[in-house]
Amino acid sequence: MKQQFIDEIKKRAKPLHTNDDLDAIVEAIGDTRIVLLGEATHGTAEFYNLRTELTKKLITEKGFTTLSISGNWVPFYEVTRYIKGHAHQNGDLAALLPEWFNEFPTWTRANEEMIPLFEWLREYNQGLPEAEKIGFYGDDLKSLWLSLDEVIQSTERLGSPELVDLARKIQAGLATSQENPQVYGLNAIFFNQSCEAMVTELHQKLAEARGGYKQNPSDDELADEINALVLRNSEHYWRSMAMGGPDNWNIRARHMVQVINRLIERQGENGKIIVWGHNTHMGDARATEGMPAEGFVNVAQLMREHWGDDNVYAVGFSTNTGKVISAKDWNHPFEEVEVRAAHSGSWDALLHEAGAEDKILIFGKDEPIFSTPLPQRAIGVVYHPDHQAEYQTYVASRLSDRYNALIYVDHTHAVKPLLPKGLN
Repeated sequence: MKQQFIDEIKKRAKPLHTNDDLDAIVEAIGDTRIVLLGEATHGTAEFYNLRTELTKKLITEKGFTTLSISGNWVPFYEVTRYIKGHAHQNGDLAALLPEWFNEFPTWTRANEEMIPLFEWLREYNQGLPEAEKIGFYGDDLKSLWLSLDEVIQSTERLGSPELVDLARKIQAGLATSQENPQVYGLNAIFFNQSCEAMVTELHQKLAEARGGYKQNPSDDELADEINALVLRNSEHYWRSMAMGGPDNWNIRARHMVQVINRLIERQGENGKIIVWGHNTHMGDARATEGMPAEGFVNVAQLMREHWGDDNVYAVGFSTNTGKVISAKDWNHPFEEVEVRAAHSGSWDALLHEAGAEDKILIFGKDEPIFSTPLPQRAIGVVYHPDHQAEYQTYVASRLSDRYNALIYVDHTHAVKPLLPKGLN
C-alpha cells in the first residue's frame, strides 16, 4: 500500500523550482473568491515566502482585494495604515514590526520574511483610489487589552459619558488579570467576577450609537467596529479557557470567520480575500480524524459551510526536515531548532520518499488515494523535537478533503526574527 501512495504522488506531483511554478495553483483557483493559505509551522521561512509570491500573483492576476491573517487586529491595523500610505511612511519596518508585534509569539509576525510583502503592498497601493487600496487585517481575538484601549478611545470620540463610564468599569473589572488573561476566566467562573454582562451591553450600545453597521465603512469606522467585536469575543474566549473542551478553540475560530466575512462583505459582491493561517485553521477540520469527533470546528470548515466548497480554495503546506523558530513552552524564549525527519507512514514522509524535491499537488473531487487518513505534521509555536510527545504534532488528515492543493518543501529554513531596537 505504501508504494501505491508513493507512485501516485510521483504521478501527480508538479515540480516547484521557481515562483512561476506556482502558476499551476493560481490557474486552479480560477474565479474562486476566497483563498486560504496555510503553513505547517509558525516559523518556516519558505512558507512565508511562498505565500507572499502566491498573494502577489492573486492580486495582480486574479484581482484579489483584501488580506486577512491569524493575527491580532490592532497591530495589523498599523500594517494596513502603513501599506495604504496613511501612517509610518518614514518608518523602518525592521524597527516598527517588533514594536507592533511585541507579544508572544513575536517571531510569527515580526520577522524579515514579512517585510517584502508589506513593502510590495505599499508600492502597489500607491496611486490607487482609496477604495481600491488593499489592506492587511488581523482576524484573531487575543488582543483583549489592546482592543479595550481602542474601544475606550472610541467611546470618548463619540462623546457619550455613559459609554465612557461603562468602558472604564470594564477596564477596572479586568485589571486584576491584565498580566495573565487566563486568570480572568478562573475568577469569572469560580468567584463570579465576570464582566460578560457589561461587555455585551457595551458592544450593543456602541453599535446603536453608530447607527448600526455601515455597508462600506472607512478603515477607521471598521476598526472601531472590529475592536468592539474583539473585546466581546475575547472576553468570552478567556472566560471559556478555564472550562476546557472545544468551546475555547471554537470561539476563536468563529471570531476569525466573523471578521473575514465582514471584510468580504465590505468589499461588495466583487470582493476577493486571501487568508493566511496555520494548516490547522486553513485546512478543513472535517477532513481530520480527531477534530470533528471532539467537537472542534475551524476556519476552513466554517467558510466552506457558509460559502460553499466551490467558493473556498484551501492551500496546505508540508515539509520533511529543516529548521524552525519555536519555543519550548508558552511565553518562553524562542530558539532555532531542528525539524525532525517526518514520521514513517505520514504524508510528509511519503512526499519525501516520492522524491526529495519541492513539489505541488492539486486535488480533484474524487481522490481515493489522497483521501486516505494518514498523519500530517502540524508544528505550532511550542515544539519539542526531542520530546517523547513529538508524535502529537501530527494530525490524521485526508489530504484531498482537507485542502484543494498542497505545497511540499522538502528541506526548510527558519524565519529570521526581528528584535526590538537595542536587542539586535
